[in-house]
Amino acid sequence: MNQELREILQKCERLKTSLSAVRPLPAGALKKIVEAYNIEYTYESNRIEGNTLTLQETELVVNEGVIIAGKSMREHLEAINHAEAIDYIRDFAKSGVEISEGTIKEIHALILHGIDRDNAGRYRTVPVRISGSSHVPPQPYLLAERMERFMSRFHEMEAQGTHPVLTAAYLHEALVRIHPFVDGNGRTSRLLMNLYLLRNGYTIVNLKGSDDARRIYYDALETSHTDPLPFQRLVAEAEVLSLKSYLSVLGEPAE
Repeated sequence: MNQELREILQKCERLKTSLSAVRPLPAGALKKIVEAYNIEYTYESNRIEGNTLTLQETELVVNEGVIIAGKSMREHLEAINHAEAIDYIRDFAKSGVEISEGTIKEIHALILHGIDRDNAGRYRTVPVRISGSSHVPPQPYLLAERMERFMSRFHEMEAQGTHPVLTAAYLHEALVRIHPFVDGNGRTSRLLMNLYLLRNGYTIVNLKGSDDARRIYYDALETSHTDPLPFQRLVAEAEVLSLKSYLSVLGEPAE
């Protein structure tokens, strides 16, 4: 860890402490804040994967059940499913139940509900390639062993007291690298990352889907297996922005 990342993580800690000082939030205020952030996160996460619904259209589809003319049924289902998956990780984060491979499969099943019944919540049985990446994910017969190693490393990081933001970043980048599912790996990985952040008292990291932001995100992921620092910094900086946003909405100073 270099000094820059250490300072960003320290800022995360200070902002988290400030947010904790105003918790528990009033139920009414919390509901409105969470709903707004859930829609924005759903929009951006799906946007990264090529969904063309706008932020306003995403809100209409998720909260009002509106069908948007000119948009595919898959895009509608992606919005609805992702919003439900966020509800799931928020509830799971409070439950105290241990994060397991079953948790990951459940998140994935929610993401592909009504889209791909045969593959929802199931590890792939075919080879895959990651578009735009030189990395080749493991063959299907290696998935069980790779996922076991993935979970073992996660438990090691927890036992070693690794900073939660860094552990969350690991959960995302390592799961994407394994690519255990035919489709939906990116969304599932981002949700798993955010589940861990929520469980540790942080706020959801909302990685953006604009062309420039997506390029930076993919570049950081591409190099993460040899140099984890760029992706760790990306996640930590996004957590700082998220915490500041929450504090701003609550009328609290961000520093």
